[in-house]
Amino acid sequence: MELHPLKVFLAVASEKSFSRAAEKMHRTQPAISLAVQRLENELEEKLIDRSAKDLLLTDAGKVVLEYARRFENLEREMDTALSELRDNSTGRLTIGANESTSLYLLKHIQGYRRLYPKVKVQVRRSLSSRIPAQLVDGDLELGMLTYDPNDDRLVTQVIYTDRLAFIVSPTHRFAGRDSVTISELGMETFIAHNVVSPYRDIVIQEFQSHKVMLNMDVEMPTVETIRKMVQRNEGIAFLPRMCVEQELEQGTLREVRVQELHVERKIRLAYPARRTLSHAARAFLEVVIPVSAA
Repeated sequence: MELHPLKVFLAVASEKSFSRAAEKMHRTQPAISLAVQRLENELEEKLIDRSAKDLLLTDAGKVVLEYARRFENLEREMDTALSELRDNSTGRLTIGANESTSLYLLKHIQGYRRLYPKVKVQVRRSLSSRIPAQLVDGDLELGMLTYDPNDDRLVTQVIYTDRLAFIVSPTHRFAGRDSVTISELGMETFIAHNVVSPYRDIVIQEFQSHKVMLNMDVEMPTVETIRKMVQRNEGIAFLPRMCVEQELEQGTLREVRVQELHVERKIRLAYPARRTLSHAARAFLEVVIPVSAA
């Protein structure tokens, strides 16, 4: 089997469109359609349900898509390995992180790029819950996690300890307080992050245990939008402290301690246990771990 039809099928499945796949691969749409048909003929399976209005994969198509991704990852690993044989300072590094842990990576990537300017660094935004599987499948080389995956296929190391911070606007009635109790928060409007996380669950459980209403009347998709709404005094929020350090230093947000609530977040760097890391990934570990351990 040739790899090119698999690449074409991967593009079609990823773009959910023959025309967009053709644009991405700089081919004509008939050429893309023909490549997929040839792959179906070779495998003797229909991969795409052409009777559906939207592009849908058949069960066989879903299986082939998984293997096509693996082939693509193996090809990328091979290219990286060959590049490193020619020049040990080059290569490609792909790291998975969610929105908040991406912020923690910034200073490390800055230092890493100074040492290895030829290495191409890609940080992929991903849900923390999906990163372990992406590491095992080879979609990522390194991953940032805020929990222990308890997976013996992965190696994890704590590189930073963060905590949830209760933040308010400088004009909020709590802004001048050192601390508040949970019972004082029952009438407040919380700006919540609409991404499921264990830390959100901890906060909810703590309010429930104290029989205090947690009014999450507003939910936002990003940490940035939550920060802006709190700055405008549209509500209050719990956010990872590393995501608001700059605003706290500048005085555009205030942190107030909640007496009954202290939640730490262990930031872990994870990588596959049974796969040899590239030079680029090993070099990144050497940059990050000494700094965090100091």
